[in-house]
Amino acid sequence: QVQLVESGGGLVQAGGSLRLSCTASGRTFGRNAMGWFRQAPGKEREFVTTINWSGGYTYYADSVKGRFTISRDNAKNTVTLQMNSLKPEDTAVYYCAARKGQYSATYSRDYDYWGQGTQVTVFS
Repeated sequence: QVQLVESGGGLVQAGGSLRLSCTASGRTFGRNAMGWFRQAPGKEREFVTTINWSGGYTYYADSVKGRFTISRDNAKNTVTLQMNSLKPEDTAVYYCAARKGQYSATYSRDYDYWGQGTQVTVFS
């Protein structure tokens, strides 16, 4: 069992930056692939980025590529999402997710554990 808690959301002006953190509990964190998803009002949850168990593989949605960076520290049971050059269309609730498996995935159905979400609002 893995429990996830996100933090770091907030209100930021377009062009600014935010750093989201996801802290996991559970002894097997280092074996879990992790991901970030987001959901804007009235829209479906969408994939943002994923990282494999070791941190050696990452993948990004085209909409955030070059602006967002995912990383992990298995010793601290944390996954971080650094978001730069934020745009109003990045406004959403951001969710951290964990897979039981080691390898990354881009579909929400492939993730087994979810955090409660943290709000990110970007104003112009």
